[in-house]
Amino acid sequence: MTHVTDHGGGVRSVKVPIPDNPLGHTLVHVVDTDRGPVLVDTGWDDPASWDTLVSGLTACGTSIAEIHGVVITHHHPDHHGLSGAVREASGAWIAMHAADTAIVRRTRGTGPDRWFTYMTDKLTAAGAPEEHLAPLRTPRRPRALPGFSPALPDREIVPGELLDLPGRRVRAIWTPGHTPGHVCLHLEEAHPSQLPGHGRLFSGDHLLPEISPHIGLYEDPDDDTVTDPLGDYLDSLERVGRLAPAEVLPAHQYAFTDTAARVRELLAHHESRLTGLLTLLATPLTPWQLAERMEWNRPWPQIPFSSRNIAVSEAEAHLRRLVKLGRAEAVAGSDPVTYVAV
Repeated sequence: MTHVTDHGGGVRSVKVPIPDNPLGHTLVHVVDTDRGPVLVDTGWDDPASWDTLVSGLTACGTSIAEIHGVVITHHHPDHHGLSGAVREASGAWIAMHAADTAIVRRTRGTGPDRWFTYMTDKLTAAGAPEEHLAPLRTPRRPRALPGFSPALPDREIVPGELLDLPGRRVRAIWTPGHTPGHVCLHLEEAHPSQLPGHGRLFSGDHLLPEISPHIGLYEDPDDDTVTDPLGDYLDSLERVGRLAPAEVLPAHQYAFTDTAARVRELLAHHESRLTGLLTLLATPLTPWQLAERMEWNRPWPQIPFSSRNIAVSEAEAHLRRLVKLGRAEAVAGSDPVTYVAV
């Protein structure tokens, strides 16, 4: 089975596997430039993933050593994981939006203990039961936690500006939501198959053909800014819809063409989810209790430990949006804090 797809016009993608993950793989895009190939994302830091990337680049008629640069859509380990190894093998630069670079810098400086403390405090405040918190209080250290020593980027992606890709027109579009510094990349060139629309969009995780990306509330423990990642995501979606690209090249699943229809579907999905949550919030609930009652892809008792943390974070992001819209509010004096529809 080939792991490489030629999208035409000097753009290919390599399917780089993500071990033990239902997503299956990251689509690493290889963009030809006058100075050599540039990668959009790199895939998970795993020996099998690395081997697939290396053989994929050979199938593209190039090699790791020839990579000129790496553009990262966002800091997650299935996108940024192999960046350091690529830079080591090629001397390539790594570019990322400043907001995600700040997260990388913080991750490198803190390590797993700080993360376990943060998650314990966060889940306690969300009303998680003691049996869920206990493993975080005395965590068994895995051999190596992925993503705790990510490569520090050496270039900044500036929203609205053209990237320094000689011979190509690639403009950075800031699309916060899935992460604070998520970017899409708009290839402002005619579609190689003359499809109607404006160029092509490397959409990272922002816009996927069949999946709604995770929008969670993860905040900097040292920053008291009140964030609204779901609001940011919905705004970013509308902005990408207005670009009207002829084709979207996402980081997972497959390339697709009807951007406007997909944007409408995702906006409608979140609106109906918010409406459904208001029904649940007829009585006061903690974020944990809300997550237990929300619809997921399987019943709550079957959701594994780490996925429950993600689910609670997503419930919190939706709560934050409802509070910002004036459709829900925190119940004064409740501890852990509960929320109720207004």
